[in-house]
Amino acid sequence: MSLKAFFAKQFAVRIHQKTQKWVQNPIETQQKVFQELIRQAKDTQFGKDHHFQQIRSVEEFTKNVPVRDYEELKPYVDKVVKGAADILWKGKPLYFAKTSGTTSGAKYIPLTKESMPFHIEAARNAILGYIYETGKADFVDGKMIFLQGSPILEEKNGIKLGRLSGIVAHFVPKYLQKNRMPSWETNCIEDWETKVNAIVEETFNENMSVISGIPSWVQMYFEKLNEKGRKPVGEIFKNFNLFIYGGVNYEPYRAKFENLIGRKVDSIELFPASEGFFAYQDSQKEKGMLLLLNSGIFYEFIKADEFFTENPKRHTIGEVALDINYVLIISTNAGLWAYNIGDTVQFTSLKPYKIIVSGRIKHYISAFGEHVIGKEVETALQEAMEGTSVRINEFTVAPQINPTDGLPYHEWCIEFENEPENKEAFALDIDNAMRKQNVYYDDLIVGHVLRTVVISKVVKNGFQDYMKYIGKLGGQNKLPRLSNDRKIVDLLKRE
Repeated sequence: MSLKAFFAKQFAVRIHQKTQKWVQNPIETQQKVFQELIRQAKDTQFGKDHHFQQIRSVEEFTKNVPVRDYEELKPYVDKVVKGAADILWKGKPLYFAKTSGTTSGAKYIPLTKESMPFHIEAARNAILGYIYETGKADFVDGKMIFLQGSPILEEKNGIKLGRLSGIVAHFVPKYLQKNRMPSWETNCIEDWETKVNAIVEETFNENMSVISGIPSWVQMYFEKLNEKGRKPVGEIFKNFNLFIYGGVNYEPYRAKFENLIGRKVDSIELFPASEGFFAYQDSQKEKGMLLLLNSGIFYEFIKADEFFTENPKRHTIGEVALDINYVLIISTNAGLWAYNIGDTVQFTSLKPYKIIVSGRIKHYISAFGEHVIGKEVETALQEAMEGTSVRINEFTVAPQINPTDGLPYHEWCIEFENEPENKEAFALDIDNAMRKQNVYYDDLIVGHVLRTVVISKVVKNGFQDYMKYIGKLGGQNKLPRLSNDRKIVDLLKRE
């Protein structure tokens, strides 16, 4: 064992002990976070507008501060972007994380000197937690690659802005600098395809031990490595044994990845976003990610099936239950208050509190009242693939309300790596898995309102071409698993 690996193990023990202190006291921890957030923001414009001076409890907070999304918080954010201080949080932000908006164009998410360290610590602690649990630390001697956005930052009214992953690149600890890849120059390449090609050339002969990124974009990197080396990634990188990912569910990609790698490797799931780093996988044996309750974020949860009703109940951490789909609401030390980030989660454990990301509150199919969510389509596809040689590159689902003949249906657009021998039987397996999970969908099939799913084959690289066509190829951009309209599907099927 190298000296670096030895010290990594010692550090992992220390961080584990520190983490357990708040894990064992979750409700008290969240109450302290809540009180500190209110105290620090009471003299901001937002704090004055919402009577933070008088707030003494979560109940008073919920009465004074309504749930908002970015569009509703935008009047405050706009003032911060223009350079005003003490608006959402004391002083001015260190950075803006720039993300793609839906109705308002670019979104500017503030990152403060209080919030920024938690983004870095959470990613570090995820790796240390893995070392603590498994005892594996030799990978720290190899090269590590993080497929991410460009670290080149712009400036707006004296505040630097860029993609979150590009901002984080400026905070890589010194002890990782020599191990980190790609080079700064390669990381600055804007065009994604050019960048991946450069990364392949730069890493091909290196001792890669850790690879990290959104699965769909790492897959592109692996495929290019395969083309260049004409052998599995696991043979090119003999010491590659840890894949770190976030953004989307890995399970639909797992079979394809294991084929590209040539063997199984351990993986760590992360739940980072521009708005905060919320959770990470802390066990290779248990399902779910540890919700980070001591990271400057106060969490509230609204049941997804109640979210669009008038005044839905906002639950705190001590009031949640297992296997219920909740909309995640956050208040943070970056100045986001009762903020709806759009993600839905389900708890897999309450001791400690662990979650999975179940989808997006705006990404669903309910053309007939079925309210199908992302987790359900991912699980259905995974179950249908079990025990088969079927492998997929990417997929998305949309309703077909007005077919040329027959009953309406859900259309699954799938780019196969290995196709099923019988596409109709495979579609039926998906349909049965959907019916087991969603009683409303089952009722629609039984009642002959819908027919079983229809699979449409997408040509090779069809999804990459689609993302390029809409200007979102690479980086942190993700394809929606499902949508309640046919905008994506119709573009995929265009001539």
